[in-house]
Formats: sequence, C-alpha cells, structure tokens
Amino acid sequence: MPEFKLVCQKRGMPNYYYLTAEPKIFYYNSETSSLLDENRNQVIEQEIKQDQKLGWNWTKDNPATKTKAIRHLKISLGLSCNYSCSYCSQRFIPNADETTKKEVPQFLERFSSWYDGGEDGLGKGTKIEFWGGEPLVYWKTLKPLAEGIKEKYPNMIFGMITNGTLLDDEKIEWIDKLGFSIGMSHDGVGYHIRGKDPLDNPKQKEMIMKLWNILSPQGRMSINAMLHKANISRADIQEFLLKYFGENLVIGEGEFIDAYDVGGVASSLTTQKEQIKFRTKSLDEISSGKADRFSVLPMKIDGFINTIVNGKYKSSVSQKCGIDNPNSLTVDLKGNTITCQNVSSVATAPNGESHHTGSVYDFNNIKMKSITTWQNRKNCSKCPVLHICKASCMFLEGDLFQASCDNSYSDNIVFFALAIEKLTGYLPIRVEGQHHRPDREDVWGLSGFPVEPVKQKELPKKYNFNINGATV
Repeated sequence: MPEFKLVCQKRGMPNYYYLTAEPKIFYYNSETSSLLDENRNQVIEQEIKQDQKLGWNWTKDNPATKTKAIRHLKISLGLSCNYSCSYCSQRFIPNADETTKKEVPQFLERFSSWYDGGEDGLGKGTKIEFWGGEPLVYWKTLKPLAEGIKEKYPNMIFGMITNGTLLDDEKIEWIDKLGFSIGMSHDGVGYHIRGKDPLDNPKQKEMIMKLWNILSPQGRMSINAMLHKANISRADIQEFLLKYFGENLVIGEGEFIDAYDVGGVASSLTTQKEQIKFRTKSLDEISSGKADRFSVLPMKIDGFINTIVNGKYKSSVSQKCGIDNPNSLTVDLKGNTITCQNVSSVATAPNGESHHTGSVYDFNNIKMKSITTWQNRKNCSKCPVLHICKASCMFLEGDLFQASCDNSYSDNIVFFALAIEKLTGYLPIRVEGQHHRPDREDVWGLSGFPVEPVKQKELPKKYNFNINGATV
C-alpha cells in the first residue's frame, strides 16, 4: 500500500519563501487518501467509503466500451486549423476524409438511435463539445449541425474551444443565441509559440472583445492558457490577459502541456534544473496571489483537500480527460467513434492500435484498444500526485508519455504541497517512499530554497482564489 513520508517545514515572510528550521513529519497514503501526523494520528477524520471502485481498467487487451447514456459527447468536425502551434497535439495526426455539411442531415436523423436523450429525453445532463482543428473553420457544417441538435434536444449544454480569429457579428450572435460556453485559446505572453496574436489585429480584437463582453458577465467564457517551457509563469500570463479582459477574467486550462510529438517534447521540462525552477516559481506565484484567476488552482488544491477529507480511494480515480468513462464518447460526422478529439479515424495510437474504435451505428461493438489507463502504467499507482494528476494522456507511450509525466508531476506536486500546507500549516519539502522515484524526493531543490528561522508573520492557512468575481 503506497505510503509517502512528507518532510515538511513552515514558511514565513517575506513572500512566504523562507523556511523555519524545525521540520515536521506527516504520512500520506494514496490508497485511502489518509493524512497522518508523526504519531500516526489522522490529521483529518475521514468517513471511508468502501464502494468507490470504478472498474475502468482499460488496455488494448481489455478494451474500453461505451454506453448510450452519453453525458459528455465530443463531435470532431475535422483537424483543419488556420494556425499551426508548435506544441499542438494534432500537428502530425493524419487527416481522415473531411466531413462536410452534406453529412449533417443523416447524422441528425440517426442521432437518437445511439443517444438515450439525456435525463429528460431533451438532452438534460449532457454536454456536447464541437471540436476542430479550429471549429469555426467548419462554420458551414457547424451551424446546421448545432442548430439541428438543439432543436431535438433543447436542454443540452454546448461548448467550444476556439482561437477567436474567425469571429464575426453573425457568429457571435449565433453563439450567444444557442447558449454556447466558449473557451478562447490564448497563452498570454507566450502566444508567440502559436503565431500572430489576434489581440494585435484591430478587427479580430474587436470581435473577440465583443464576444467577451456578451458572454463573460454570464460566466460563459474563459481565456484558456497552456504552460510550456517558454511560458512557465502564470503570473506573467495573468498580468497580460488582465490588461485586455479586466476584472471578469477567468483563465481556463492553465496546466503544463502534454508532449504529443517532438515539438511537445521540445516545449517540455527536460532537466531537473528546469523542473525545480518551474516548481519554485509556481509556488511563489500561487502563494502571493499573482495567479488567482486560474480556475485550475481551486480545482486542484481544494479538490485534493476534499479527496483527503472524504477518504477517496485510489481505485476511484478516473483519467484526466475523462474519456475512459463509458458515458463519454468522441464521434465524427460519419459516425466513426475515435479515441478523442485530437486524433482521426485513420490514425494509429502509439501502442499500435487504431484510433478508430468503432461506429455509433454498431454501438455494442465499440472497442477502444488505443488507450492504457493508469492502473496499467508502471509508476502511476506509486505516485503521490495520482489523485491530482490523473495520469496524463491515456494513449501516449514511451518517451512521449515520460515527458508528459515529468511535466505533469512538476505541475501537480506544487498543488499537492499547497494542499498539505493548507491542511497542516506545513509545506512538504521532501516526499519519500519506497515506491517513489528518488529523483523526485527533493521537491524544491535544497540548494535553491532558503532555510532559516523566521520570526515574521507566518503564511495563512487559507488561500483565496478570485474566480469569475467570486472568492472561493
């Protein structure tokens, strides 16, 4: 049963950065999410529930299946995009034959044959996301498709990720009318990795701000930023975006990238020095409130605290993307089911299996052999941040998975440490365990973290995150 010894110290002012000299020991058990003090007493009393196992333990020899009770549906319109980002997960994916508006009538006609209608028969409880590439490249297909689905299932929730560069008055009015929630991709100061910044283009900026001013007061739009090797500062991203989007700013996504190809690896944290630099910067920026518009922070930190409070068993952890869930499905307009929105029906997964997993018109034979869930990864079950990280991408293998794992660990160990500090007042500086990787034991880098007695005011136990105008 994986248990981790947490060597912790208090932090003090200035900037919550200096450590007091006296360490304190805690023990964290990832199997039961229990947190014990040095005398083996529970820090948080738990009500352990024994019936939390999901049973989603997928490999190519035990392929994932799907149910018609779909509650999260991703419709892939194709992989075409008007940008070419160096870390894009779709950059080297072979394109299937492009779908067009000609496929829409048949897709709509047969929709109810493979979808149960939601909780009320009108789509309640189901979210549909429309994906590209850039989905607005497919405007002539997207428009009749979304309208047709909404007519049949008016209670469905619609969502879309866009780079915002193709917005115009017609599209903005339509997005608002159909009740879309929008995530606009923008990496702040790191946008140069993507291409020309639309906020530097007067017409594109005008349309983006028009959509923002309509949707953001309703809580229906976020600005989605990704972190990578050349863009490691959440504080810098937030400062940049606040200048444009003001006090309603909510920053979605906000995690370090996964490495889907050589470009992703080049944008990854490839040395321990880089990993330590990122972790200490992240710790400082979160603690000082300079990254409080990132919705990922309360989701990760307070979410992990709730995991400990509720005694959530490791066996109940699903994958980060949620596509391991039988109620989640990705489909194209030809009815092909595929691993996720970042691949196509003609692409092959790193494990040698096709990303084409079946057809919604032969639903019982959908078999997803392209993925490996965390239970079947060598180190995931031995990792202290599994409950927060949720095991990176399910279909990556080899060096790509390892680079993604290293990125994710450095990101999530900060959230882990801040959650422990919030519960105990002590920050983990070492995480030790017989199953844990030795190179990950020193969280912050002993040579770069001042350790000395501090008499100044200590770090408060509660951090405040201002998300969409509400403090949580």
